[in-house]
Amino acid sequence: MSFTTIPNTKPRLNRSALAVPGSSPRFIEKAAQSTADIIFFDLEDSVAPDRKDQARRDVIAALNDLDFGNKSVSVRINGLDTHYMYRDIVDLVEQAGSKLDLVLIPKVGCAADIYAVDMLLTQIERAKGIERPIGIEILIETPLGIQNIYSIAAASKRNESILFGSADYAASSGARIAAIGGPNPDYHVLTDLNQTGVRESHWGDMWHFALATIVAAARANGLRPIDGPFADIRDPDGWLASAKRARVLGCEGKMVIHPSQVEMANDLFKPSAAEIEQAKRILEAMVQAEKSGAGAVTLDGRMIDIASIRQAETIMQKAAQVAEKT
Repeated sequence: MSFTTIPNTKPRLNRSALAVPGSSPRFIEKAAQSTADIIFFDLEDSVAPDRKDQARRDVIAALNDLDFGNKSVSVRINGLDTHYMYRDIVDLVEQAGSKLDLVLIPKVGCAADIYAVDMLLTQIERAKGIERPIGIEILIETPLGIQNIYSIAAASKRNESILFGSADYAASSGARIAAIGGPNPDYHVLTDLNQTGVRESHWGDMWHFALATIVAAARANGLRPIDGPFADIRDPDGWLASAKRARVLGCEGKMVIHPSQVEMANDLFKPSAAEIEQAKRILEAMVQAEKSGAGAVTLDGRMIDIASIRQAETIMQKAAQVAEKT
């Protein structure tokens, strides 16, 4: 391990992040009953310009009036390139800052974007006597964001998670997509001719580079990497395939755009019974080795190393979080 160690951000369940339009009071009220780990009220893309002010007021009222139980609550503010953004932060934090856990910043392009939001949050919290700091979620949606991802991830102690927005990323990079978060049949390779003269087509994952980069930057800075949405709510199998790829890469959860996807995310991104049992065995084997003074530890014929122990500890911590919530 490097002599430089980075502490992990505040522990927070982040298996499912449910997007809720801030302009829909009906959806806002329903969100309070959701089983999502994090709810984020959207003031950006899902809200028309002529409804921005009212949506902001409705979200502030919801934060103050509704009981969200043990869920974390976030708000996606408008972009720093708009004239809505400063009012989003000022009104939200001044009027409901003690009820707000996180702020989701869209289309982050450079570390200065994080600095600007951090500065505003800090000033308002001090002025209003808000003792619990509001965390920052980073939404990467542009090639500029990918280019500067490592400095962005390290830009503030408030940073908690990095999310991937594939739709806007595709638009800004000129990529061709068939569906938001899904594969494109044109992104494939062909095998050589087989014995029957046929060439098979194997689809690739066009999001792999961006998502893998986000995971690396997040983990290097102690943050949570979170996959973006899969838009076709009629295709649970496609959603599951997308989410499984993200989980394998190291993501802790997924942004969901429909309540039907919440339980799928919660179930997939929690430690399985088999993973918990294996983690227990690894930690127990380590304890026994320390008691006996053994210099090396093996389990089922495999050497247990520091990485195995840390992974086991992480699994047990996550399992405890899930148990506490449920």
